[in-house]
Amino acid sequence: MARLAQTAGLTDIQQEILSTVRDFVDKEIIPVATELEHRDEYPQAIVDGLKELGLFGLMIPEEYGGLGESLLTYALCVEEIARGWMSVSGIINTHFIVAYMLKQHGTQEQKDHFLPRMAAGDIRGAFSMSEPGLGSDVSAITSKAVRDGDEYVLNGQKMWLTNGGTSSLVAVLVRSDEGHPEGTAPHKSMTTFLVEKEPGFGEVRPGLTIPGKIDKMGYKGVDTTELIMDGLRIPADRVLGGSTGRGFYQMMDGVEVGRVNVAARGCGVAQRAFELGVQYAQQRHTFGKAIAQHQAIQFKLAEMATKVEAAHAMMVNAARKKDSGERNDLEAGMAKYLASEYCKEVVEDAFRIHGGYGFSKEYEIERLYREAPMLLIGEGTAEIQKMIIGRRLLEEYRFQG
Repeated sequence: MARLAQTAGLTDIQQEILSTVRDFVDKEIIPVATELEHRDEYPQAIVDGLKELGLFGLMIPEEYGGLGESLLTYALCVEEIARGWMSVSGIINTHFIVAYMLKQHGTQEQKDHFLPRMAAGDIRGAFSMSEPGLGSDVSAITSKAVRDGDEYVLNGQKMWLTNGGTSSLVAVLVRSDEGHPEGTAPHKSMTTFLVEKEPGFGEVRPGLTIPGKIDKMGYKGVDTTELIMDGLRIPADRVLGGSTGRGFYQMMDGVEVGRVNVAARGCGVAQRAFELGVQYAQQRHTFGKAIAQHQAIQFKLAEMATKVEAAHAMMVNAARKKDSGERNDLEAGMAKYLASEYCKEVVEDAFRIHGGYGFSKEYEIERLYREAPMLLIGEGTAEIQKMIIGRRLLEEYRFQG
């Protein structure tokens, strides 16, 4: 039998791309990931390698210098990269959400200006919805844009920007009441601004400060930051799509892509945890035989492998649905929910198989154990996914009586 999580029906080009990425992960990421992660060091050499492979342009159309590949191809690449080190998949995910939002919703000028340089990896994207006090309640956004002639003035504080420091383009969601009368639903008075900035920390352009990296339990290497806007002036032609009030819908469209990505990350981390667990179980001996020969361990391996397969199948289904042009919020929510929960369980079982050694920083599973929890909250918590799933099910199965 081949290894777990195979995908049927891939083209020769897709298989070639995945084989190249897997080879890169095995040679360039896995050998250095744990050391870089423990130092919380940005993986510049790895990012340069991904840039060389053309991965920053994977889903950007060919007319803008990208590879024009599908969400499925991208998700399968993310799965491979997360198998090596989840933080690296975070570096490209936010970039792709912004590129996708530009492709789907940007004006022609915005696409022409940004997408070719994003495809080359010369512009790196980040996106910003969350704020310190709102968590999952996006409709409670307080940061604001006020029109002033040909510009908007932005004020407010944003939170949890992946790539906040290293990015040079941030899609920022703020409230903009212009043209929206009092009493307009909150989600109809939000606008996405395309904010260009210098990479780095401190005041990165007048009125825009990136204070520094947030110190995290896991998901290290990639920079997670705040973003503070104090009189930040943005030209009106940097409103995504050219008109205000569409930001919420644009961001939610991007987040659907992000949810497939987080599902793919969960699949990749779970696969790696299974690989480590099944390998260690055959090396470690107790009571005169390899622990893999004990039924208790075999049961664990069986459960882990089944979860890896199930999560992968749901993630692939969600990606294919989006690629076909259909609405996929139900499938993306289910895939993200299942893959992140199963990832946590598979990682914990691999950790248990390692026994005391799983607690040692020398063993890779210790890093995975700290990385998995991020997937339970990134791109919408498990509880938010269940709300989305529940609402959509009630739409589909409306009781006629």
